[in-house]
Amino acid sequence: MYRTHTCGELTIADLGKEITLCGWVQKSRDLGGMTFVDMRDRYGLTQLAFNTDDDETLRARARELGREYVIQVKGTVIERSSKNLKIPTGEIEISVSSLEVLNAAKLPPFLIEDETDGGEDLRMKYRYLDLRRNPVRSNLILRHKMAQVVRAFLDNEAFIEVETPVLIKSTPEGARDFVVPSRMNQGEFYALPQSPQTFKQLLMVSGFDRYFQIVKCFRDEDLRADRQPEFTQIDCEMSFVEQEDILNIFEGLIRDLFKKVKNVEIGGLPRMTYAEAMRLYGSDKPDTRFGMEFFELTDFAKGHGFPVFDNAALVVGINAKGCASYTRKQLDALTDFVKRPQIGATGLIYLRINEDGSLKSSVDKFFDLEQLKTWATAFRGEPGDLILIMAGEVDKTRKQLNELRLEMGNQLGLRDKNKFSALWVVDFPLLEWDEETARYHAMHHPFTSPKPEDIRLLDSEPGAVRANAYDMVINGTEVGGGSIRIHDKKLQQLMFKHLGFSEEEAQKQFGFLLEAFTYGAPPHGGIAFGFDRLASIFAELDTIRDVIAFPKNNAGRDVMIDSPSTIAQEQLNELKIAVKN
Repeated sequence: MYRTHTCGELTIADLGKEITLCGWVQKSRDLGGMTFVDMRDRYGLTQLAFNTDDDETLRARARELGREYVIQVKGTVIERSSKNLKIPTGEIEISVSSLEVLNAAKLPPFLIEDETDGGEDLRMKYRYLDLRRNPVRSNLILRHKMAQVVRAFLDNEAFIEVETPVLIKSTPEGARDFVVPSRMNQGEFYALPQSPQTFKQLLMVSGFDRYFQIVKCFRDEDLRADRQPEFTQIDCEMSFVEQEDILNIFEGLIRDLFKKVKNVEIGGLPRMTYAEAMRLYGSDKPDTRFGMEFFELTDFAKGHGFPVFDNAALVVGINAKGCASYTRKQLDALTDFVKRPQIGATGLIYLRINEDGSLKSSVDKFFDLEQLKTWATAFRGEPGDLILIMAGEVDKTRKQLNELRLEMGNQLGLRDKNKFSALWVVDFPLLEWDEETARYHAMHHPFTSPKPEDIRLLDSEPGAVRANAYDMVINGTEVGGGSIRIHDKKLQQLMFKHLGFSEEEAQKQFGFLLEAFTYGAPPHGGIAFGFDRLASIFAELDTIRDVIAFPKNNAGRDVMIDSPSTIAQEQLNELKIAVKN
């Protein structure tokens, strides 16, 4: 055997044992008559002791060890004279009797330590080295534990794990597909799945009434901190269920994950309608770790000669408790923040409620004291509060104020990563208007069922139709979403019609599903959780990259293996693909 124990398991109870360890050299210290080496594997770290009195030749070899050398040692477990109680092996060390270098190593380009000197680009290039660091490795172990809890919970609820195809058909809805040319079918292409949506619905038609899969999905879209071109979903579907059944089961899954992985009790998840979320937070994924809800001021603010308010469809603001002490420089910085191109606001109005109760506003010349008092009352303002107000188009202004609310939450330390606030957002619109294409698109996907009582509005008021759809939100991040599906062929055809599909287009793209519905499709619905996002929340990270073993960078590149890359002309010729130089 290469080893009898790992570097994380030996304790004071093992004194006197003859053992063999393997691992990497973390660092070494030469202290005159003794040389100490810290050896690391994925389980932990053990100190090795090389004593001159025992074997000068052995100690000389130990002094030649470099960082990240792979070594095997044999020796005896002894008690450390200088203990380190911060690690499980900190009371013992190994008196080494034999040392073998299994593989030498170049000096790594950055320190393989918890606090490294490597920048992100460098660590991404040498990801296999970055994965040796405790913080990154612990994130992947956390992800592993979460996957085991998910599988155990769903298995206990009679779900069956079924693998669905990776080479599928490209569809026009949703994000851009990654496409794969077919050599045997010249001029035709597979697509990589954005989700297993149609396949899991077909499994319901097949009678597999409870399906799940921890599955890789692909979307060719712009990247950000919580988005990668390939990502993992906990994908689930159930038959003979209504929305309430799905919410109850998967609320149970999330509570089980928090309890077993984080030892956190999160209690029952409150419900919030989409309309309420937009009205109170300007977002369909509100961060409810803190308050600072929106207050509408439109009726009080208009008609006083201030053009910004008079010409606005909505005047709305937030109460930043205790922020009346903000300086002019800080207020200007907030104004600059909302004017950034990513947010696009034209300005910011404030009302300061001083500690003595006096009021100071940036629009004093347009509004008298009584009117400002009305504002303060509307915002439930108290001495020391700062009211921040924005105005403009309804949807745009709410989204802009949401960004300001989150920024204030950051500045005031209200977005604590150790605090978890989860909720369901329900009753989404079925359709949303796209100005660029001048037509309605499905807010979730074309297979989402409308609320039965709203079907009559599809022809007259399509934008008012609500969906049987729901999202789970944790700490302002959408971690899961799903819906009750359409299972009736005629209703599905009607949905395609309202999405701008001709009968021929619908048949070409989804004829297989429509055909399946004619053979007895049960009522069904499901949900998919973003596993990477969930893992990043559990790991208390801002990005999903460090819970993925080999992630892409913001340009969608794997800089470690240099992908994507060109392919040989012979391969292009086989695929009948011409590439312009």
